[in-house]
Amino acid sequence: MGTLFAELARQAPTNARREVETYRREIPEFAFLEANRRARDETLEYAVWLRRRTIELSPDNTELSVDDLGYIAAIGEQRAGAGMSLDARQRVLRLHTELMLREINEATAAQRGGGVDELMRMMGWFAPQGERGISAYSQGYVTVLRRRLPYVEQIALLTRALLTGDSMAAELATAVGMELPECYAVTVIRIPDRPAGDRALENDIEALVKTHRVPVMWCPEGGERGGELIALVPLETDPAETDPAEIVPPYVAPDAVSDLVRDFAGTLGRPCAVGTATAQWSELADALDRARRISRAAPLRRASAGLRSHTVADVFVELAVADAPFVDEWLRAVAGRLEQGPDLLLTLDAYYLHDMHRGATAAALNVHARTLDYRLRRVRELTGIDPGSTHGVRALSAIVTRRLSGAWH
Repeated sequence: MGTLFAELARQAPTNARREVETYRREIPEFAFLEANRRARDETLEYAVWLRRRTIELSPDNTELSVDDLGYIAAIGEQRAGAGMSLDARQRVLRLHTELMLREINEATAAQRGGGVDELMRMMGWFAPQGERGISAYSQGYVTVLRRRLPYVEQIALLTRALLTGDSMAAELATAVGMELPECYAVTVIRIPDRPAGDRALENDIEALVKTHRVPVMWCPEGGERGGELIALVPLETDPAETDPAEIVPPYVAPDAVSDLVRDFAGTLGRPCAVGTATAQWSELADALDRARRISRAAPLRRASAGLRSHTVADVFVELAVADAPFVDEWLRAVAGRLEQGPDLLLTLDAYYLHDMHRGATAAALNVHARTLDYRLRRVRELTGIDPGSTHGVRALSAIVTRRLSGAWH
């Protein structure tokens, strides 16, 4: 055994204790190690074993054995059984990798520049075998989740894993019988308010999952009754397509999204606002942020009132306004003047939804065309803005959307 490996072997117990202490200090779910001596000893034993197996196998580039992977999987089962969350699991993997690399670096430094060949052998072994170890750990973790968690909760874990880039997403997808495509339409259905004591939402989500077979999860907003349903709708892609801009069209909500939104909102029977952003698998977290911002800028509507999913192309003006408080205040002041008239915001909403077609707008409002003309004239009198002008479309349509989004409550 070379000097680098000898140094790592000598430091293995000390490094293992440092790892266990780091877990206890930085991951709240490991705080129990302080009071539970047996659990602490078992965690330390595993940490020492993993280092010694690394030192034994890496010099000759020998793979982890079936028994090794079985032991790692058993640790994954044990931690899942203890209730370790996905977030804690991911932090454990990150900290372990960081500490192992630090230990290798420290051992290399102790050789005063020597042991380069050994270092290369160690690093050449570390990446592929580390991946195999993580896969075994994840399999063990998922084995317990499949026994303990309802199907809908497993789907929620898969959704969270995809959005956070957790390597366990593949294992979770296999467990729930879903394939993982290259691209998704990340959709956020915002529900600002539900009746107190309404427990039907869980059943609605379960029905949605069984019908559409897509990853979804519910995210409540603080102590409020509202929240967001996040759905990852798979996109069909052409394997021969190489241009990401063509693979992931950013301004189109796929039909599958519309079907899902219609079914969920129709069952819920509450006003919703929907935002969609498409992205490749590696960019889902950024897509969620965009979809969430779009949903907060989009108007709240019931399924029966033309609810649809919005993309950035639909609300780019409102997104910009939300980031410019002085513009938002001006639009809100103009909106205040419209409250003096009879149903003027409702009228403008219908007017722009029907592309300023008088007949279609009057029919949608169930009023005579002359009544519609009176209301539009009243808008002009109160605001000094002609609803049918370019300026009117730009300003008044933004006012309608901002009001209907609930941003000014």
